Amino acid sequence: MTGEQGGATVRGPDSWVAIGDSFTEGLSDLSADGVNYVGWADRLAEMLAARNPAFRYANLALRGKMLQEIIDEQLPFAMAAKPDLVTICAGGNDVVTPGSDVDWVADKFEQAIAELAAAVPTVVIFTGPDPKALPLVRTVRGKVAIYNGHVRGIADRHGVKLVDLWSMDVLHDRRAWSDDRLHFSAEGHRRIALCLAEMLGIPINADWRQPWPPASPSRWLSSRRDDLNWTRTHLLPWVRRQIQGTSMGDGLAPKRPELTPLADERARREMA
Repeated sequence: MTGEQGGATVRGPDSWVAIGDSFTEGLSDLSADGVNYVGWADRLAEMLAARNPAFRYANLALRGKMLQEIIDEQLPFAMAAKPDLVTICAGGNDVVTPGSDVDWVADKFEQAIAELAAAVPTVVIFTGPDPKALPLVRTVRGKVAIYNGHVRGIADRHGVKLVDLWSMDVLHDRRAWSDDRLHFSAEGHRRIALCLAEMLGIPINADWRQPWPPASPSRWLSSRRDDLNWTRTHLLPWVRRQIQGTSMGDGLAPKRPELTPLADERARREMA
């Protein structure tokens, strides 16, 4: 780890492979170009690279990926690359799919974690966040809670680190979420990155627990209008994809498919 423990400097991971779905890809934390996504993982990678120029980072996560796709398409790379750290958040898209078997998803996830834990020094997994602050979306709260119970047990049984998004009170605020009510806002991602940095022992100059400023009261009519707009813009397209068997990630490639120094990318950006 990179930080101070008992007066001695400790190093953070020299290499990290992040795998998963839209959460780890970074939706909906848009970059300055308004096209690409940053997210908690890229934000944390920048913190790690700032303290270790040789730090290497890969992010294979893609929006819409189901658990089996992550296992088939991303897990082999994470195992073969032999990084110091692997983070994986997976199964959420399966759990919210109508008719899905949460116990089956959890069993499949545990098989993947068992493989990772036997091969990688540090593995970090996540519970799903609590959607109670999100109108309409909170209908899946029970299924997410059941899956989270499994995830906590998996962390205990295999000795991996757990980020309990469900219990992070700051994520219960509507402002931690984007307009689609499925992905975190830039501020939500920033706080999650700070939480991970704290877990890894990285010195940080901000507290992810910092309370939100008072929110403006919402008006009933405005809230209903927002619900209708969300249904038209986000829910109906999601239902259509479920029926058609398509995904938001179809045709897309991971943003960082190779385990390379983040400093190299910084240099390319500065020269552009």
